[in-house]
Amino acid sequence: MDNILNTSWQHPREQVAMVISRIYRRGLTTTSGGNISVIDEQGDIWVTPSGIDKGSLTIDDIVCVKADGSIIGRHKPSSEFPFHKAIYEARPDVKAIIHAHPPALVSFSIVRQIPNTNIILQARKVCGPIGYADYRLPGSAALGDVIAGEFKKGFSAVIMENHGTVVGGSDLADAFLRFETLEFSARTILYASMVGTPNFLTNEQINDFDEHLVQLPVMEKAEHPSDERAIRHQICNIVRRACTQGLMTSSYGTVSVRWRGNDFLITPTDVPRWDLQASDVVQVKDGCAEPGKVPSRSALMHQKIYATHPHINSIIHTQSTYLMAFASSKANFNVRTIPESWIFLQDVHKIPFGQQFGESEAIIGQLSKSCPALLIENDCILVTGDKLLQTFDYLEVAEFSAKSLVLAASLGEMVPISDEQVEDLRKAFIKE
Repeated sequence: MDNILNTSWQHPREQVAMVISRIYRRGLTTTSGGNISVIDEQGDIWVTPSGIDKGSLTIDDIVCVKADGSIIGRHKPSSEFPFHKAIYEARPDVKAIIHAHPPALVSFSIVRQIPNTNIILQARKVCGPIGYADYRLPGSAALGDVIAGEFKKGFSAVIMENHGTVVGGSDLADAFLRFETLEFSARTILYASMVGTPNFLTNEQINDFDEHLVQLPVMEKAEHPSDERAIRHQICNIVRRACTQGLMTSSYGTVSVRWRGNDFLITPTDVPRWDLQASDVVQVKDGCAEPGKVPSRSALMHQKIYATHPHINSIIHTQSTYLMAFASSKANFNVRTIPESWIFLQDVHKIPFGQQFGESEAIIGQLSKSCPALLIENDCILVTGDKLLQTFDYLEVAEFSAKSLVLAASLGEMVPISDEQVEDLRKAFIKE
């Protein structure tokens, strides 16, 4: 399991080693591909080495290129170091850089396109406008010039023609958030294109989002008995598990668990999901949020769900790649693929974008024991259940089903389980 990425306390070499390992294990770069750097307060640049296995890098492998040009370390710095240096010189506000060859973004780079980040709600805000750097020889000064030129224009994420992508951030956590979100957007567009036609949000829909948010009142003081603290750790474990398995990204994902009565605990707003700690989780009691924290923007909806549906004790809503292919297109997500999928999920309905705000009756009214999951257009999959692990299992089953449908699209028309077979499943497994 990853350690927490707290850039305020970790040495740059620890940050770089951890994030390159995270990227490699998520399948977003290869053994030899990609590089990461951080520039510190002295102007020293800590960068991944050249020619060393990305799957087994340690902090001792990270190279320091001093401000005076001298090198400290047992390896050579990355062959792409020149463009890292050029970016830092062009943009003093950039303190960390990630370059890699994630498959979806490489797909865009080889057809000379930039992904439209309006495919999901938060991506335009996280990624900002995307630059485009014409092809130059890898490792060359010319490549550094064209990339730095894009950063000088104000871009913090750049598609590299026939190469990959490079992103910068105010620190490494910020850069990773941008990198992961941009690749997720690209994958969502690609998979949505395989099952239908991608549907993009308008700028107005995205800009209007904050106007619909309603903050909970704040309690004077929160108490944390042992059963409450146990739930915090359950939530953190599930969130990190979801991130590791590609079911959640740093920039999006909410988990809540009923505590006592209609009181519950929920993930916060604006804390990267990879880095969530138990102390970040927010208690909501008697309709009021724990002081000093900002609960998920969907806290009001979760509160209403718990009050309306006594059988629901945990909620997850997140963006997982294959499910978002259906949420971001008109394609029907038909879970009548294998018996387990229908038994757990039954028929998953799709809610129009914009109806997920506040105490959304469109969502709350749809949920039931026979309808534990909903897709919200261009936003998320929402899954409910009893125990948190059960809810997470439902999420996994839904994503596996969606993946099977996306992959099957290239083979031929789906042949679902018949109505008669579904009725047999209902009689054998569904308790009314």
